[in-house]
Amino acid sequence: MCGSKTTKLNLKGSEFGFAQQISMKWITREHPKIDRIACPWLIKRFIDNEAEIIYVPFDRVIATAEELNAVPFDLPGVEYTHYEDHCTFDYFLKKHHLKDAALDRMAAIIRGADTDRHDFAPQASGLSAIFLGLSQNIKDDHELLELGMKVYDGLYTWAKYMHHQKHTQAPVEQLLLEVYHKYLKQGSSRKAPEWTRELKEMIQDQLDTNMSLSLQQASEELEINPAYLSREFSKYFENLSFGDYIRKMRIEKAIHLMGTTNYPLTEIAYLTGFSDQSHFNRIFKKQMGMKASEYRKKHSQK
Repeated sequence: MCGSKTTKLNLKGSEFGFAQQISMKWITREHPKIDRIACPWLIKRFIDNEAEIIYVPFDRVIATAEELNAVPFDLPGVEYTHYEDHCTFDYFLKKHHLKDAALDRMAAIIRGADTDRHDFAPQASGLSAIFLGLSQNIKDDHELLELGMKVYDGLYTWAKYMHHQKHTQAPVEQLLLEVYHKYLKQGSSRKAPEWTRELKEMIQDQLDTNMSLSLQQASEELEINPAYLSREFSKYFENLSFGDYIRKMRIEKAIHLMGTTNYPLTEIAYLTGFSDQSHFNRIFKKQMGMKASEYRKKHSQK
C-alpha cells in the first residue's frame, strides 16, 4: 500500500518479516481450528501487526464486515478463501506476494490439516490433532487464537531453521524407520478422511427425519470448503456425485419401505424426501429400470 509504514518484526529473537502498519480489521467465522488461526497469525506476523481479528457466527460475517469495514476471510463467496486444492492461507501468500520457503513449508502442512489431506505433508495430521484438541478445551475464540499464535510461531521456526532435523538420530532408530517406510507402509491403503464418517451420519439423519440436506449445508456443518467437498465426495461415496448419492439412498429407503410396509407410493415418496410422486417415479425408474408400482407388484409376487 502506498504510504504504508513498515516495521521489521522481531519476536523473542525470531525474525518474522515485514508487517505493514495499515491497521485493518479482518473477520471470519467463529470457532476457529486450523486455517482461521493460521491466517490471523500470517496477517499479524507478515502483513499487519496491528490487525484486529474478529470472530462472529457464520451467518453474520458478511453483514458485520460491512458494518465494521472489515475484510472477510475463509468462507465461501469472498476473495480470501479456498481455491481448488489450496486453502485460505495459500491465498494470503499469493495475494500479498510473501516469498518465503518456510511459509511454503507451513502452507503444505496447514493445507493438509485443514482439508483433511494428510498426504500433503507428514506434519499435517499432528497439526490437525493439536488444534482439534485445543478447540475442544478452549471455547473462547480469542484465547484460542492467542495460544495458536505461539503454536504457529514454533512451527515457523521449525520450518525456517529446523525442518532437516530428525528426532530419531540413533542409527538403530533410523534403521527401524527405514524398514517401516520401505516395507510396512507400502501395504497400507489410503484411509478415508474423518469427514466422510460424519457426512454419512448426516445423510442418514436426513433420510431418517425427511429433512433436506444440500452440499452447501453439509460443507458448513463439516467446516469444509464446498468446492473441495464436491470434488472429493465421489472418491469415498461409490463414485457418485453428492446429488446422485442422496437420490440413491432415498431410492434404497423407498425399496425398504415397499417391502416392509403397506404405505401407498405417495406416502413413500413423501417419507423419502421427494417433492411429489411424479418426481419419485421419475428417479425410481431411472435408477431401477422400471416404475415403482411395477417394482412393488413384481416383488410382492415372490
